Amino acid sequence: MPNIKNSKRKLIQLIALSCASSAVMMATPSIAQSINWPEKAVRIIVPAPPGSAPDALVRMFAQKMSESWGQPVTVENVVGASGNIGTDRAAKATPDGYTLLFNTLGPIAVNFALFGGKLPYDPIKDLAPISLVAKMPNFFTVSSTLPINNMQELIALAKKEPGKIRYGTAGPGTTQHLSGELLNLRAGIKMTSVPYKSSAQMTTDGMGGQIELLVHNAPVLLPHMKAGTLRPLAITSNARSPSAPDVPTMAEAGIADFEITAWFGFMAPAGTPKPIIDKVSKDVARIIAMPEVRDRILAQASVPISNTPEEYAAFIQAETKKWAEVIKQANIKADE
Repeated sequence: MPNIKNSKRKLIQLIALSCASSAVMMATPSIAQSINWPEKAVRIIVPAPPGSAPDALVRMFAQKMSESWGQPVTVENVVGASGNIGTDRAAKATPDGYTLLFNTLGPIAVNFALFGGKLPYDPIKDLAPISLVAKMPNFFTVSSTLPINNMQELIALAKKEPGKIRYGTAGPGTTQHLSGELLNLRAGIKMTSVPYKSSAQMTTDGMGGQIELLVHNAPVLLPHMKAGTLRPLAITSNARSPSAPDVPTMAEAGIADFEITAWFGFMAPAGTPKPIIDKVSKDVARIIAMPEVRDRILAQASVPISNTPEEYAAFIQAETKKWAEVIKQANIKADE
């Protein structure tokens, strides 16, 4: 009897070892596949049009990634619905690492609140953060023909004549719109937003004084500021820019608790293998550390930055909470 019991015990141990070995063998192909990635072309979806600020950034990264990975890396511009269409396409792609998203602020941290939660994707559940890439501030500017020299003079005029100060936006929930509405909240004033279909027309009207205030991304306004056709009042980042060192921050201009930047980064469909997420994150950090890449980002008055997937996830959650509060307080609607 003892021998029979020992035999049964040994048999059970052998079965357990066999099952464990089978589990390891079954897991091995997926791990190997992740490590050997990429073995074919990688597609990066960007929910912005060709020639835009995020498009220029992602194409620079795509080239560096292709050189590093030894595979083609293509950029697909998918525009529409405030970036929701392109972001949704990336969220619903096969989570195998061969589709990435170069995300912008709006579809990830603004649109859920802006559209009342009615999005075809969930920015938190359907996408996996990889790394932040850059933060791009706005400038508050006025035409050089207008007698406004600093932010306090602008605020004084807005308080004296509520609604008279008009500023252009590229649509509800854009950084131009959020900048203007955040200033309304922080300074206790009432300015009027004017939506434009064309960023170029908005900039032209701002330079010509057809609208009193022009708020826009730094790369767009820097050439006009240097040419003297626009007078900068403040930058919306927490620190001054080396590209415009004389322009004060909003805090220095007397407006506390004010930071807004258009930020860009890489994400992937939820469920993408963690080894791939980590590899792309590390490669993004390596690319950002390249002097030529950093110089190009800094030249646009933007800040190059990389982080881990976990850090990027925490950043996105903080930004989502922040802009949900602003959208609620300012009563911003998607159809404005």
